[in-house]
Amino acid sequence: MSQMNIIDVDLNLLKVFEALHDEGSASRAAVRLGVTQSAVSAALRRLREVYGDPLFARTGRGLAPTLRANQLKPLISEALTKCRQSLSLLDPQASDYSGRAVSLGLSDDFEIAFGRALIDAVEQRAPGLRLIFRQTHTHVVAQALGDRDIDLALTAGGFNERMLTRQVLGEGHYLSLLDPASLAPGQARLSLEEFIERDQVLISSGGFIGIIDEALASQGHSRQVRASTTHFAALPYLLTGSGAIATAPAHAARRIAEVTGLVALPCPLDLPRYPIEMGWRTHAQADPAHLRVREAINACVGVGLLVGSH
Repeated sequence: MSQMNIIDVDLNLLKVFEALHDEGSASRAAVRLGVTQSAVSAALRRLREVYGDPLFARTGRGLAPTLRANQLKPLISEALTKCRQSLSLLDPQASDYSGRAVSLGLSDDFEIAFGRALIDAVEQRAPGLRLIFRQTHTHVVAQALGDRDIDLALTAGGFNERMLTRQVLGEGHYLSLLDPASLAPGQARLSLEEFIERDQVLISSGGFIGIIDEALASQGHSRQVRASTTHFAALPYLLTGSGAIATAPAHAARRIAEVTGLVALPCPLDLPRYPIEMGWRTHAQADPAHLRVREAINACVGVGLLVGSH
């Protein structure tokens, strides 16, 4: 590949690259950019010339990035982010965020509990901004932020990495979810004995051991787990009509109970509380779009946790 000077490159090609990498499809990239698919295909040909690499290979499910494309993605995303930030300096109080998007990494318990409120709060603070929820968890969140797969994250920790900033929003605790038809009339609590006797549904990425098992083992007890799931959103379908019980973060348990008819009761075990934190790449701190979303998270999640702790 011959040496190429930036003066010879149409920088709009970088926007096409970003859209192709995010969408994995020329047709979807075209819709996102508001251009024709043929224009995207022509831009891809130019990109391949510029970088001396196929960049995207056609598969049965669309376009898959090559190793070189994955290496380029964080560099190109960072360059485009800097450009967008520079334009925002022209009018820091701009009220129209159309065309901008901020991706928020979180597990589905946070999405269930706060997603609806966050959508409304972001629209109020940054009209036109698209909020993208992406699934993540404590063990992978730092890498996802570092790789620029997400812009912000909301997890129970995981931000102990250089170049990341974190903010503690509050503490989380647990409630037990079950079908009220399986309770005695007026029953508002479970004894430890009744808790242990019930079939249990475990929410765990591994599927075998959870915080409940550890707490029970410390007291010489164990439980009967009938099923495991990785998603809190499945609980209404797994619990309704049964006598089974699932213990979940209180913020999600309350929301699930509110909209499904299940009941959330105090867990009869003394479970440790845990920090709930928001994290982001430190150098993106001044981006107005990110700032508006962080404000919304503080208003919805921080306040929600404070209210729910009482």
